[in-house]
Amino acid sequence: MSNSKILYPRTGDTQTIYLKNAITNSSITVGDYTMYNDFENNPTDFENNNVLYHYPINHDKLIIGKFCSIACGAKFLFNSANHTLASLSTYPFPLFFEEWELEKKNVTEAWDNKGDIIIGNDVWIGYEAVVLAGVTIGDGAIIGTHAVVTKDVPPYTIVGGVPAKPIRKRFDDETIAQLLRLKWWDWSEEKISQNIQVIKSGRIEQLRY
Repeated sequence: MSNSKILYPRTGDTQTIYLKNAITNSSITVGDYTMYNDFENNPTDFENNNVLYHYPINHDKLIIGKFCSIACGAKFLFNSANHTLASLSTYPFPLFFEEWELEKKNVTEAWDNKGDIIIGNDVWIGYEAVVLAGVTIGDGAIIGTHAVVTKDVPPYTIVGGVPAKPIRKRFDDETIAQLLRLKWWDWSEEKISQNIQVIKSGRIEQLRY
């Protein structure tokens, strides 16, 4: 039987982890069986190497669903990477409050706050893709290699490019609607195991539920 609570799910492979079990930051939530692979750095350093400009002062969150596949070098850029566009200058004066005799409590005025990053279930994020603050990626979506995701991605949609744009849907609308109703990722481990061959085959009509 599978075990979502182990860190290294593959014998002898220290580059692939179940990401949930490496997370210590309470502002990052990862679902069961979501995997991260890193052949350049220690994958357990995901919080430091891949979740960037994620400062506590913003209270923003990274939420990743179950059964996602995150490739090496994928990055999640949070709000403190932004510079406010409401000012006459993009220079972050509030960040240097001491030098410019500004109020420390207003430091977040240096950037525009666009919200959390939310990744659905069964999402595949390709090599060195970048997801920006405020973006929601729907269930079953695929993010292409080196893509820069600046806008929400609908469920079961493949996107790529800079900025990322839709390439095509993975399935027809009826199949997508059925998958979103079924939410197989929320099934019990036993039920998923019973349906693995059908899930792999792509024949939704054969699922036992």
